[in-house]
Amino acid sequence: MAAFLALDLGTEGARAAVYGVDGTVMGSGADRYPTRFPRPGWAEQDPDDWWRAGAHAVRQALAEAGGPSIDGIAVATTASTVAVLDRDGRPLRPALLWMDGRAGAESELTAETGHPVLRYSGGRDAVEWLVPKAMWLARHEPATYRAAARIVEAADYLVWRLTGRWAGSRMNAVCKSNYDPRGAGHPHDLYEALGIGDLAAKLPDEIVPVGEPVGPLGAAARAELGITGPATVVSGGIDAHLSLLAVGGGHEGQVSIVCGTSNAFVTEIAEPVFPATVWGPYPDALRTGRWLVEGGQVSAGSVLAWTGEGLIGRPRSEIGGLIKAAAQLPPVEHGLIVLDYFMGNRTPLRDPHLRGAVLGLTLASTPEQVYRAAVEGVAYGTRQVVDSFTDGGIAVDEIFLSGGIQHNELWLQTTADVLGRPVHLVGGDNLTLRACSVLAAAGSGRHGSLAEAAAHYAPKVRTVEPVPGNVAAYRDGYADYRAATAATTGISHRLSGRRPGA
Repeated sequence: MAAFLALDLGTEGARAAVYGVDGTVMGSGADRYPTRFPRPGWAEQDPDDWWRAGAHAVRQALAEAGGPSIDGIAVATTASTVAVLDRDGRPLRPALLWMDGRAGAESELTAETGHPVLRYSGGRDAVEWLVPKAMWLARHEPATYRAAARIVEAADYLVWRLTGRWAGSRMNAVCKSNYDPRGAGHPHDLYEALGIGDLAAKLPDEIVPVGEPVGPLGAAARAELGITGPATVVSGGIDAHLSLLAVGGGHEGQVSIVCGTSNAFVTEIAEPVFPATVWGPYPDALRTGRWLVEGGQVSAGSVLAWTGEGLIGRPRSEIGGLIKAAAQLPPVEHGLIVLDYFMGNRTPLRDPHLRGAVLGLTLASTPEQVYRAAVEGVAYGTRQVVDSFTDGGIAVDEIFLSGGIQHNELWLQTTADVLGRPVHLVGGDNLTLRACSVLAAAGSGRHGSLAEAAAHYAPKVRTVEPVPGNVAAYRDGYADYRAATAATTGISHRLSGRRPGA
């Protein structure tokens, strides 16, 4: 029986699933790995942990599926998670996780170059991206930078472990390394201007479009993972960006928001627009001839986890009760505003030095009120990103939500209420894994195109309507959120400057 294997490296762990040719999940597996936070604003992981956890998840999924023959394999990972490796692919230091914000000064330097390729990223690179992180390494750990044979995205590292080839995803290259698929490719002159002129030699040797075959599964990986069948490895990419393929194909006006530790917003447009409040438009990043637009909240579900478990002190097993109690409260009337900038703001403000806040606390404030305010603050941040799309001339006709939000009904309903529009929840299996099954099906020849495969594997959705009585209240709450952001920006910058590396 033919099947497809999907592998996703997320922030906290690896997930794998085996899909049948009809789109059903035959088996799944998961394993976790640790994240270290050596200084405020820094976040690191060990690439060896990625492979260990990924291999375990794959073996679990295959065993549950009954060991089917695998036609195709596709992988997705967090973006801007950067591995630094020697010539044999061994880590020279811990990988810099996507949320690592140490390269703030380097990010600002990219804006000063005026290089034309930066037109595709609003004039600068984000603090999280590969290029500023490579600059930071070259400036602060020069011996490690010089010794590095490879500085690559996690997705590219995983493909190398599977195939033995340094074949990079065109999506990651365009979105995170300033690769220009309609021009000169890697911008060597930009890298030179930024003091990392040799970076291109450390990146993958070839760039492969999403959904195109990279090559057969290597013998070592085949034996370790226990895979049988042709097992063609197909070029994948960024977990959230690929989600458009898992909501039915991504026609213009469809926006996918993957809601988890962070929130990632993606859509494709036929003709480019260049608002300064979004990342992109990226040419040919997902599908040739289209432009990908990206927005994001650096902190979303992580804010809720910190509020419930860290601030309020409830164990994870009791968070469900806290959510239910908070849901009984009327919106906004608690008198609190939470700003969701715990790790800065990705878009539309593009400010890594913003910080989170809880405003309006009194001695009578309750844990349920604080938690509800945190949920509302995250939802306000979501609206801020959606508004930046529409204000920039990017159509937002349908919104699809997926990820951890499906396990928090208060977060889900509040998002619909704050947006003041219906949202479509994609429940059930992991959307990124489903997108990888689309890639594996197309790249292994089962379907003629990504669009055909995406339509075949489209998931079921549940539509969540806004509660009319809440919409007006949240309109006022959102105005206060925006005003509070403006009022606290200066102090946020001063406070962040007092913490080395923040």
